[in-house]
Amino acid sequence: MEDENISNLKKIARRIRKHIIEMVYEAKSGHPGGSLSITDILTVLYFKEMNIDPLDPNNPDRDRLIMSKGHASPGLYATLAVKGFFPEDFLKDFRKINSKLEGHVHRGIPGVEASTGSLGQGLGIGVGMCLAGKLDKKDYKVFVILGDGEIEEGNVWESLMAGNKYHLSNLIAILDKNEIQLDGFTKDIMPMPNLPERFKSFGWNVIEINGHNYEEIINSIEEAKKYRSGPTIIIANTVKGKGVSYMENNPKYHGAPPASQEEYEKAIAELTGDAE
Repeated sequence: MEDENISNLKKIARRIRKHIIEMVYEAKSGHPGGSLSITDILTVLYFKEMNIDPLDPNNPDRDRLIMSKGHASPGLYATLAVKGFFPEDFLKDFRKINSKLEGHVHRGIPGVEASTGSLGQGLGIGVGMCLAGKLDKKDYKVFVILGDGEIEEGNVWESLMAGNKYHLSNLIAILDKNEIQLDGFTKDIMPMPNLPERFKSFGWNVIEINGHNYEEIINSIEEAKKYRSGPTIIIANTVKGKGVSYMENNPKYHGAPPASQEEYEKAIAELTGDAE
């Protein structure tokens, strides 16, 4: 029998995924594919693993999350809303004029720790937050979600070196390895084989998981929390567009909403469990 807590997490993830589809369809723009691929990870982090309080979002002892792949804002915004950082009704204004919910993650929204969107910068921000935590003698964790297209940026690897140099055991990176980026499949654009060995060569603790298996997500995060010798990266093998059949493994939906009312209704039906 499935664990009751995991069953509840899966229900929350479906709710978040529905919000993602509703947001990008209402806005007629946005990035559903990479938001859907990290939904299960975000759900575990915000509803089980992170020390956060929506009623006290600036608590100095809170855990932090940096969405380095800032175009995945629908995933983060929907998660924050469901968690209670702001009303879910605000999501309908995503990407609209005068809305606070911009197309890329924007600091100033409750629960958002850093503005991102220029790829490759989030891990460096995370390194800085971790160094600050050590100086302030805080025991919070900093989680940084990276895209596998994003790690083609050189400053990601500079940050990896810094994380190792300063033995930042309070830093946990999660790589959303869905194998698709804006222009197509990562293997065709910039092949990067043997990723676990590459990260290990930079001195990082490496864990590889199925990014949609809740037991594996939970166990990897808890293992990373216990690791004291330096930073950890969790390589999460995921499916771009997870949960919506026609979006899965389809580069088109990296940055495109459902193309029609029919596509929108099909997506919602699949996420609700009403699809035939």
